Amino acid sequence: MRRPPRTFAGLVAGAMLVLGAACTSAEPDTTLRVLASDELADLRPLLGELRRDTGIELVLDYRGTVDASTALAKGGDDHDLAWLSNDRYLQLELQEPGGRRLRPLSTQIMMSPVVFGARAGTAERLRRNARNPKLSWADIADGAAEGLVRFGMADPRHADSGLAALVGVATAAAGTGGALRPQDITCDRLRGLFSGQTLTAASSSKLIDAFVADQGEADALIGYESTLLSLNASGRLREPLEIVYPEDGIVLSEYPLLLLDPSRRAAYDKVVAWLTRTDTQRKIMQRTLRRPVNPGVPRDPRLRTEIGNALYFPDRPEVVDRLLADYDPRARPPGQVIFVLDYSGSMRGARVEALRSTFEGLGGADGSSTGRFVRFYRGERLILIRFGGGVRAERGFTIAGPGDAEAVRGFLATEEFDRSTAVWSALDHAYGLAGELKRAAPGRPVTIVLMTDGLNNAGIGLAEFLRRYRALAPAARAVHTYTIRFGEADPAELDRAAKATGGRMVDANASSLARAFKEIRGCR
Repeated sequence: MRRPPRTFAGLVAGAMLVLGAACTSAEPDTTLRVLASDELADLRPLLGELRRDTGIELVLDYRGTVDASTALAKGGDDHDLAWLSNDRYLQLELQEPGGRRLRPLSTQIMMSPVVFGARAGTAERLRRNARNPKLSWADIADGAAEGLVRFGMADPRHADSGLAALVGVATAAAGTGGALRPQDITCDRLRGLFSGQTLTAASSSKLIDAFVADQGEADALIGYESTLLSLNASGRLREPLEIVYPEDGIVLSEYPLLLLDPSRRAAYDKVVAWLTRTDTQRKIMQRTLRRPVNPGVPRDPRLRTEIGNALYFPDRPEVVDRLLADYDPRARPPGQVIFVLDYSGSMRGARVEALRSTFEGLGGADGSSTGRFVRFYRGERLILIRFGGGVRAERGFTIAGPGDAEAVRGFLATEEFDRSTAVWSALDHAYGLAGELKRAAPGRPVTIVLMTDGLNNAGIGLAEFLRRYRALAPAARAVHTYTIRFGEADPAELDRAAKATGGRMVDANASSLARAFKEIRGCR
């Protein structure tokens, strides 16, 4: 399993704080070393009371939740307990061959959902765009793709709030209603959403500090409900954030306390009993704005909003690995897609109307949840090629606003069709363009999408195309082609060409043209 990057200092040292020493000069009866998520530093005053009441002192070693989970799974540390924002990533790490621990005893202490917080004007813009008073992750992704929101999110390779948000939006984008599977994330459908990310940091606290320091850099945050409510109450903001609970689902952090050393079970039970008793739960809620797990504690009015549908966390390590591998907002330039579109005579009528409708949906007209995640996004470059017996027309577009989607529709509105179909000559031409794009911007991704409804009956054949493809420069040869079969097109040839370039074929006859195009959005 790919490990998220981490510094030596962050993994080995951590900030060691002995809590509660000011409360009493007496030596504690028991001292427990605890590996803790860094956001739990806000509980420091309460843990002094824990020592006073129970004689147990907790020495907390703070790290990012993802980094802490990786360290725990490797074993060999000398912590007695762990206190994480959640242990889901740890459970995945323990499934790996290198995991050295059995699943530890775990008790939930408090809760906080990962939510979206935005300035009032930004939230209102998103609602108007979505035509929905209750925003979803899909609405937020759609707004980001249009440039309506600039947000910050903690780095999911280190911080649980970022990882939970990444899992949440990816689950919503998949639209299956269940935990993410490997087949749900073969293509990156979150590029539109993350085109709106302008701020990141290694932890929730550092993200908040960066947001406060430059309040013009972003107008929204993704993070814990408790963190955003505390920020609103801090007086550090010029304008408070409106808390949005996306209606397509939320990932909940449960802050479990884990027993790592079974010989410390008696002390662990004492700590759990103290942390979950009514008066402590009330103090935790008042100090941190996390939701109590003790049902006898009335909630603060700010914590009474129902969180709705809870999203499942993936149960397979490779799913999270792929999400983390795809995530890097600072090395994520807008994509470039070359669409090679069949305009031979057989496309006339209902088929070309289906194609036009598909591109209208990709331009923002598709109001479905999955459609809003895969729409064209601001900064994305498109090159559209219409072909028949040869390349008939070609035009580039850079998405900057609604006018560009309209220009794409205009390019496809022609009723000029050709009598023959030169599939492989058109694809060969597209690879010439891809080579030029890679030379101009080596770090910017390029993908080719070929759609045809007929058999190749003009120009070069598949064998000649493959020969020319293999002779390309390495950068151009690394560009993948995704083929879409429509109508009577030869599935064997389209599949062979796609696989030869590292892509795959989708058969629109098995579903619809719109669904086929959506399936390969984000593939590269």
